[in-house]
Amino acid sequence: MPKITNDQELKSALDKLPDTAQRAIGLLFANNIHLPEARSELAGVLELALESDYDEAQCAIAYRTAKSIATSTYTACGHDTDWEAQAEHFVAAACSAALTPRNLLPPRANPAWKAAIQSRMANNCLMMTEQSATIQNEAQQQYEICEEFLLTQV
Repeated sequence: MPKITNDQELKSALDKLPDTAQRAIGLLFANNIHLPEARSELAGVLELALESDYDEAQCAIAYRTAKSIATSTYTACGHDTDWEAQAEHFVAAACSAALTPRNLLPPRANPAWKAAIQSRMANNCLMMTEQSATIQNEAQQQYEICEEFLLTQV
């Protein structure tokens, strides 16, 4: 399997995955973001990322929960710059993207890619709270997550 070294290669690899695999890897991207304090409902959605045997009913509930959190936290974005609240919004949006039912997606949608980008936004917000000199390259971590995921799909 070729090494993923840039976003074009990542997006191409994600485009080739079936819906269930896109959902799974999108949740892995969201789960890679370590929120200092996540709502218990969002933590429950993120736990789904670690399970491999969830059914469509659980997935639908998780989608509605993530979508609800993303919607309610959206209004916090831009106010007083609460970076942790914004990070939570983007993690919820990443989960929502990954869990979106196929019938709600436009043709040729790539929910895993959308989850990847939302996760990067969450990471950026968390870097603002830390104000450290260390840059956390979420894109590079996603390349590695994807490579590992693809190895398990063979």
